[in-house]
Amino acid sequence: MQWVLDPVGYMHAHHRRYGDIFQTGLSWGSSNAFVMVSDPKAVQYLLTHDTGSEFSAPGEVNERLAPFFGRQNLMLLSGADHQRRRPLIMPAFHGDRLHVYGQLIHKICSTAIAQWPLHQPLNVRSLMADITQEIILQVVFGPHQGERYAQLAQLIRIILERTSAPSAAAIILFPWLQNDFGPWSPGHRLLQVIAKIDKLVFAEIQERRANPDPERTDILSLLMMAQDEDGKGLSDQALRDELLTLLVAGHDTTATTLTWAMYWIYSLPHVQQHLLKALETISDATNPAEYLKLPYLTAVCNETLRIYPATISTFLRRVEVPLELCGYLLEPGLWVTGCIYLIHQRKDLYPQPDQFKPERFLEKPFSPYEFMPFGGGVRRCVGAALAQYELKIILGTILTQVRLVLLNKHPVYPGRRAVNLGPQKTIRVQRIA
Repeated sequence: MQWVLDPVGYMHAHHRRYGDIFQTGLSWGSSNAFVMVSDPKAVQYLLTHDTGSEFSAPGEVNERLAPFFGRQNLMLLSGADHQRRRPLIMPAFHGDRLHVYGQLIHKICSTAIAQWPLHQPLNVRSLMADITQEIILQVVFGPHQGERYAQLAQLIRIILERTSAPSAAAIILFPWLQNDFGPWSPGHRLLQVIAKIDKLVFAEIQERRANPDPERTDILSLLMMAQDEDGKGLSDQALRDELLTLLVAGHDTTATTLTWAMYWIYSLPHVQQHLLKALETISDATNPAEYLKLPYLTAVCNETLRIYPATISTFLRRVEVPLELCGYLLEPGLWVTGCIYLIHQRKDLYPQPDQFKPERFLEKPFSPYEFMPFGGGVRRCVGAALAQYELKIILGTILTQVRLVLLNKHPVYPGRRAVNLGPQKTIRVQRIA
C-alpha cells in the first residue's frame, strides 16, 4: 500500500534500512518479487550485460500494460523481436527529424501561450499536457487535423485522467482490476475507451495504406514505410500498438517534467533570473535552435529530470545465471531493476540532493549510470532526444513570451502518477504580462 500511495517514502525507507540493494517483496508482471539497486557501478553492470547471457530484458514482464498498449510494441517485445523492431522505430526520433520537430514544437507552444488569459489562476499540468499532447499528435499523424484527430485527442486525455491519480493507478498495479465486471467497473470503462481509440487508429492506418503519400514525414508514415533486413514492414496491429504507446506514454511523462520545471523556475527567483539573462543572449527568439545552445537552460532541464524523475526505475531485468551483485548472490529467475530515483538522490553524487541546483550540471559531468532519467541499456527510452528537445524549446518559448507568477504558497512534493512520479498538489501560475 505504501508503494502505491507513497513510492518516495517507500524507496527512502528501504534505502535507509538496507542500503544500495534490497529485495522489495513487490510484484510486477510475471515476477513475484524484484530487487532494487541504486549503486551506479552495479546498475552499469546490469545494463551492459542485459542481452541474455547474464541478464535479459523480456517484454512479457510488462504484460499488465497489454490492455492499454497491446503486445506488439517495444515495451512488450523480447529478444530477437525487440532487436528487429527497435531499429525501425529509432530513425523517427533522431537526426534531421528532430530539427523539423523543433520548429513544430515552437509553433504549437506559441499558439497555446497566446490563448493563456491574464490575471487568472492557470493549472500548469493542464497547460503542459495540452501542449505536449498536441505535439505528439502532430508528430505522429502530421498536421492534417480533422474529426478523427479531435476524437483521438479527447480519448487519450480520458485515459490519462483515469490512470493518473494514486487510487486510479491501482488499475495498472493490480491487473485484476482491468477485468470487465460490468458498467460500474473501472476495467469496463477503460476498455470502452481503448476500443474507441482502436477504431480511430485502425481507420487511419487503413486510409493511409489505401492512399500512400511518400511526401508525408510524420511518424505513422515513416513507420509504414520502414522495413527490417528481410524486407518486412509492420502489420496493422504492430502499428497500432506502437502508436498508442507513443500517444499515451510519449507525452505524459514530458508534461509531468515540464510541470516540475515550471514549479522550480517560478518558485526560485534566482533560477528564473539566471534563465532570463541567458535568454537575452540569443539572437532570434523565433528560432528554436537558439534555445538548444543555452547551457543554463539545459542544466535546469537536467536538474528537473534528476530531482524528481518521472520514471522511478529502469526496465526490469531477469537474472539468467547465478551471479554476484553488490556482494549478494542472485539466483536465476530473480528480477532486478536500477532505481533511477535513488541514484539521483545519492549524496556522494549530488550534495544536498533535495535542493534544486542546476549549476551542479555545469560544474561536473555525470556518467550515463549516475544521471539516467531515460533508463539505459537495450531498453533506453527511444523518445529521449525528442523529450529533451521539448523541454528546452517549450521552457525557452514560455520565458521569452510571457511573465508568470507562482500561486502555490507552500512546497509541493512528489507522489504517484500512474506508474510514475508527479506533483502531489496542483501547481498553479498566473499570467501577469
